[in-house]
Amino acid sequence: MRSTVFSDEEFSNILNDFPALKRNINGKRLVYLDNAASTLKCKSVIEKMTDFYLYHYSNIHRAVHTLASEATVAYEQAREKVANFLNASSEEIIFTSGTTMGINFLVNSLAKSGILKTEDTVLISQVEHHANLVPWVRLSKFYGFKVAYITADEKGVITNESILKTKESIPNPKVVSITGQSNVTGQEMPIELIRETFKNATLIVDGAQLVPHKKVDVKKLDVDFLVFSGHKILGPTGIGVLYGKKALLEQLEPFLYGGEMIDKVTFEDVTFNVLPYRFEAGTQHITGAVGLGYTIDYLESIGFEKVEKHVEELSNYLLEKMMELDFVEVYGPIDSSHKSLVSFNVKGVHPHDVSHILDENFGVATRSGHHCAQPLMGVLAKGSKIDFPNSTVRASVYLYNTKEDIDVLIEGLKYIRRWFE
Repeated sequence: MRSTVFSDEEFSNILNDFPALKRNINGKRLVYLDNAASTLKCKSVIEKMTDFYLYHYSNIHRAVHTLASEATVAYEQAREKVANFLNASSEEIIFTSGTTMGINFLVNSLAKSGILKTEDTVLISQVEHHANLVPWVRLSKFYGFKVAYITADEKGVITNESILKTKESIPNPKVVSITGQSNVTGQEMPIELIRETFKNATLIVDGAQLVPHKKVDVKKLDVDFLVFSGHKILGPTGIGVLYGKKALLEQLEPFLYGGEMIDKVTFEDVTFNVLPYRFEAGTQHITGAVGLGYTIDYLESIGFEKVEKHVEELSNYLLEKMMELDFVEVYGPIDSSHKSLVSFNVKGVHPHDVSHILDENFGVATRSGHHCAQPLMGVLAKGSKIDFPNSTVRASVYLYNTKEDIDVLIEGLKYIRRWFE
């Protein structure tokens, strides 16, 4: 049995939905462990997207002919599926191009709307992806607000103590923008504690890594905004979601201007459309949104609670096996908050060499580099017990992976150790 969560038949059907897993890489079966960067795509979803493109596609919210009506209905049904998935209302769901666009949207709109002022402080953490760091840092130069950080320990972990200590020095940040799960350390952040600690702050969650692996209830978490990308949850590239509380969205100045987001236009000024359309200027990635809806259908047909449990089991096994290797340094927490991925380095071997040999000799796809988190690499370097090359290797799992995949990874790492010795 390749899964204790899915039956043999269920898991066999899952594997059949991802034909790439049947590929041979240099004579070895593909072991895809680069899911934190982007997940593989589901054949049945692609087939439905193809059918939509071929038989039902048109521009939306404009014409009254049959194709336009069918496309509009499919697009709005996708919005409703996302809303139900997050326990939100449809008018609180904005389609974007991805997590990065969602965060840029929020930084610009909060500042342009006057909600974020010169004297205000934005609090982020030292483990953020560039997408949730660069926009705040750069636009603080133009708008004058301050950026402060919740500090990480030498393993790149954001501890509860660090959060509470930050509260002492920065008691009232205007905005707290935090990753739901680090794409480097795998740490799932204590969002409930952050919400409780900074009660009056606008709370933004970067859900790019969290949403694929954990059922997120935006009402239960009481987050003000949440963003995620479709391509990290089996969906198409170029499509993402921004959730925002209705009352807050109504206060925001749109980030992009153009067609379909307007109500009335004169030569002197404009008024904007109702939610959510006022934030979707121009022609959207229509089939991408429809495809994301199909992807949510697929995940829920499997049972998202099963996906979550399967990934958790693999995560625990991956961390356990990695910790047994005395020539490997693992970063992030060594407890149950470590989810879905492990970042590590092999002593004496550059991460790019490790990743290349794993692919070349074992068919294992991993990621090597700074993972769009260069500031965090500086933190990890200070606590590293090896010659830290300012990058790591990252292995990440998803619903189609198995313990056997992890065993192949471990076998490959032992081979690399012997070869370089």
